[in-house]
Amino acid sequence: MRTGTAVPTAQLTIDDVDVVVVLLDSSFEDESLERKRARQAALQQSAARAGLTGPVVAVWQDPRGRTRFLAPPEQHAFFQIVSYNQLRAQVNRTLEG
Repeated sequence: MRTGTAVPTAQLTIDDVDVVVVLLDSSFEDESLERKRARQAALQQSAARAGLTGPVVAVWQDPRGRTRFLAPPEQHAFFQIVSYNQLRAQVNRTLEG
């Protein structure tokens, strides 16, 4: 798990729920689910320290360029239809991660 790098981040409100979207590089795809969740938890702590509210949603592209995500179930419908580029356009800060 890489730490100490600036992770592109967007604070969004989806259906009146604050969400912190972190855009990770494609190597995140190769991590085990356990390591993905650990990185997501570390980024959640980083978001809280930065004063951001809401769950952290990890977003990345797989080797075929498809958007992948790790999000609470209630956010799945949104992340299934939004593109990586649309999320990237919303980046408005970075987090240490």
